[in-house]
Amino acid sequence: MLKNFSPVFKISAGIMLLLVIIGVSWPDGLETATTNIQAFIANKFGWYYLIVVTLFVMVCLFLLISPVGRIKLGKSDDKPEFSRPTWIAMLFSAGMGIGLVFWGTAEPISHYAVNSPTGEAGTEQGIKDAMRFTYFHWGIHAWAIYGIVALVLAYFNFRHSKKGLISATLQPLIGNKSEGNTGKVIDILAVIATVMGVATTLGFGAVQINGGLSYLYGIPVNIVMQFIIVSIVTVLFMISAWTGLSKGIRILSNANMVLAVILFGLIFVMGPTMFVLNLFTNTLGTYVQNLPAMSFRIAPLDPNVRQWINDWTIFYWAWWIAWSPFVGIFIARVSRGRSIREFVFTVLLVPSVIGFLWFATFGGTAISLEHNAIATISTLATEESLFGVFSNFPLGMVASVVAMVLIGTFFITSADSGTFVLGMMTTGGSQNPGHTIKLTWGVLLSATALALLYTGGLQALQNTMIIAALPFSIIMLMMTVSFVKSLYREARELGVGRFNPPKKNKDRK
Repeated sequence: MLKNFSPVFKISAGIMLLLVIIGVSWPDGLETATTNIQAFIANKFGWYYLIVVTLFVMVCLFLLISPVGRIKLGKSDDKPEFSRPTWIAMLFSAGMGIGLVFWGTAEPISHYAVNSPTGEAGTEQGIKDAMRFTYFHWGIHAWAIYGIVALVLAYFNFRHSKKGLISATLQPLIGNKSEGNTGKVIDILAVIATVMGVATTLGFGAVQINGGLSYLYGIPVNIVMQFIIVSIVTVLFMISAWTGLSKGIRILSNANMVLAVILFGLIFVMGPTMFVLNLFTNTLGTYVQNLPAMSFRIAPLDPNVRQWINDWTIFYWAWWIAWSPFVGIFIARVSRGRSIREFVFTVLLVPSVIGFLWFATFGGTAISLEHNAIATISTLATEESLFGVFSNFPLGMVASVVAMVLIGTFFITSADSGTFVLGMMTTGGSQNPGHTIKLTWGVLLSATALALLYTGGLQALQNTMIIAALPFSIIMLMMTVSFVKSLYREARELGVGRFNPPKKNKDRK
């Protein structure tokens, strides 16, 4: 039966299965190894992550204003497959999902009360700094990473009829090697990065559902409960994946947005509404004002600040890079028919602003409760902080139930989108991978998440993701160069922008 599967599938699935076996049989050794490698990467390549991610932002912003933004991601007569609201819901569910719910209160309250990015913990300035750096981690830098991968894939796949594979986008750079062993190695690295990124997010989801059940009902937080949660959700997301992109994933993505709006509305209305609105507005201004400085902040002379940057900023940049093959392929798949300008504007700015509102509401409410000595949220476990905030409001139990359902549906959409994308990546770019492939990847995703949780909990998830992101960041750079090279060659052929042919002078003889 294995002979029917591609080499990319067999090798990448074999590597992930080996990791699961090592994680279960030798957890302490794997935890030690990943911790050491992660520390080495963060300390030696932090500067690299900051520069490369900022470069992706600059490329996206340039495409937003460049005349080449008129070029369509598809043939000239292609129309978008999904309405704009559904499109936004799908890319948002795939791109952030569980992360927003998990870190919505946990990150701002940690920056404010536990470990300030500027040393102003517990102060009014600390509130502003906490929100500014939260915006930084979840704003346009994150979506530029996703946007670059998605844009390059959509351009080559839909406009130039290339396979929907990472390797196919590098053909202008490496020629026919993209279809040989070099291309296979590139696709295997993309698959491994994708599995690590999605498995990490599934791990976060399982831990938070477990944390919510513990906070509300006293159910213990342990690997057994997380195994039960992951097993139940695995069955649900495989049912969704089985129904296909246009049914299960589309329906659940829209359901996610409805639940997210309900949860947001509950806290926005019950919480300190005016404080949230003022905090959102003020932070938006300081975020834009300080964006260049934050983008290159590495703190070469202060080891404490440098450690904070490693723990937060470098972790996030690695997370987004590890997620980018999955999110990029998925967003590309649902973005056919959009212009480059519409794509960049929507993918870069719309989810960022939605995320800012989310953090201002949930993070701002948590900070307000603690700053005004109403509740102490910062002492709760990371996965329990959201439920700790809810417990201070009249409809707190209702909000907690909605939150756990939302985490579950985000869990399902992330996982079934992940199986769909991994199926595409390991079947030569098929737009509709078979059920057997998707089922196999679904089981491996869940097994990887559980193995990492068993090995070292959340820290093991973070370590493994940072390691997986480094080699793929190099592939992303190559993709960007390949895309710009091909795009401007086409712009020259079409006479777009500065390549417009000069007008003929009728008086010239």
